[in-house]
Amino acid sequence: MYHALIYATVLEMEAMMTFQHDDISRAGNTMKNAQEVCNRFRRKSPGLANRLAEPLTEVQLHAEVCYAECQLQRAALTFLQDENMVSFIKGGIKVRNSYLIYKELHALVKSRHCLKGPSHEHLQGGISFGIGAFNLTLSLFPPRILKVLEFAGFSGDKEYGLGLLREGATAKNLRSMLCALLLLCYYTFLTFILGTGEGEVTEAESLLKPFRQHYPRGAIFLFFAGRTEEIKGNIDEAVKLFEDGCKAQQAWKQFHHMCYWELMWCFTYKCAWKMAYFYADLLSQESRWSKAMYVYMKAAYLSMLPNSEARPFGEDEVELFRNVPTFKQKIAGKSPPTEKFAIRKARRYKAASPVRLPVPALEMMYMWNGFSVISKRPDLTDGIMKTLETAERALLAAPENECSVDDKCLILLLKGLCFKNQGCLQAAEECFHEVFSSQKKIRFDHYLVPNCLVELSLLYVDQGRRDEAIKLLHKAKHNYKDYSMESRTLFRIHAALAKLKADPGEEEDNL
Repeated sequence: MYHALIYATVLEMEAMMTFQHDDISRAGNTMKNAQEVCNRFRRKSPGLANRLAEPLTEVQLHAEVCYAECQLQRAALTFLQDENMVSFIKGGIKVRNSYLIYKELHALVKSRHCLKGPSHEHLQGGISFGIGAFNLTLSLFPPRILKVLEFAGFSGDKEYGLGLLREGATAKNLRSMLCALLLLCYYTFLTFILGTGEGEVTEAESLLKPFRQHYPRGAIFLFFAGRTEEIKGNIDEAVKLFEDGCKAQQAWKQFHHMCYWELMWCFTYKCAWKMAYFYADLLSQESRWSKAMYVYMKAAYLSMLPNSEARPFGEDEVELFRNVPTFKQKIAGKSPPTEKFAIRKARRYKAASPVRLPVPALEMMYMWNGFSVISKRPDLTDGIMKTLETAERALLAAPENECSVDDKCLILLLKGLCFKNQGCLQAAEECFHEVFSSQKKIRFDHYLVPNCLVELSLLYVDQGRRDEAIKLLHKAKHNYKDYSMESRTLFRIHAALAKLKADPGEEEDNL
């Protein structure tokens, strides 16, 4: 069972990195075969509850947990492979069935209604991983989505999920590595991108320490170490670790693409536009994950260069922006929100005389919470502020057009974040208020207003103005719909409210 599951898991990891149809199909068939192997060892009574009439043997318990894991991974491949709604529903059913098996197994082991054998710790590790992963993932969803999921039988308790995963990561079992990797993803990506931008660096470093000692040249651990340094604002150290991660292995070139993506942002923080362009170009040539996004970023970096400066490889940003929509793709039947955003922004270049985007690289940097990274580095914040001031002067000098107010509000939002980083809180607040007061004049970039309210609320939190912050978060949550990157903004609102709720000084009912 474990040979079949692990082999299929390796193929699935490869498929998710290559994004090639043949690799996805091969992984799906191998995972289906692994599930059939697991099924041979399960008790045949219909429904797990019926199978609990008498204690399951050790082999049968392992068969259940391996079967649930196969089911979950097959669902992930279904979402990647097919774009129609029927396949999406089938994938959802697989996820639910997997969750129910994990849930019942967890209850079974807790009640000790099972036979303990020499490999019980590996069984416990499998259950901890499944239940922990589900609880942690579900806890990230905003309440309105979670209510629907709870109706379908799902529930999510973040602290409970984290506790199980930490327990699994520090134990000596087959899934301890999986638990550790999921936690590292949560600490360095999910809490950073879908949260308020802090990340959980201390926890990540603590978790990484033993793995870095055991696997000093382990590419995946070099990558997460680089990501941790990046969040801390240690950009040069992060660049070195990402470069070391690329050198550490050559078997999976696709792993390099994860490092290229982070290197692209590291050079963006430093306003090194040509270096950032270089990594965006590598991604556009080698990676299949989001060519529309990569081509957009190439164009964005070129547009940040002075008009007099030569473009690398003789490329033209206007032509690149015009090509962005041709690379649109779908995952689980939908285009990724970042691609939709890039395609919408690139439309300005369709006209014979295009209206330039003022700071497209910094706008996308904001979408990935990059201003939180530079908050630790006054020199980087100063560099970004100078770029924004140059763009602002160019905007004021240019003739007015239908995008002028949108562009002005974007620059104000980003300047507000820089002022906040510099400790000029009054100036930051004025920038955010000016964006909010211009909401009726904004023509296209309606996302600016709810995001501005979120930033203003976070500024109020830092100043101890909690009640005002909560009101603004509720206003951002309930008063604005159908804008670009809405789901990401809602995740940030949810994270901010959850953070306030966790504070003992705040009454739960207000949230």
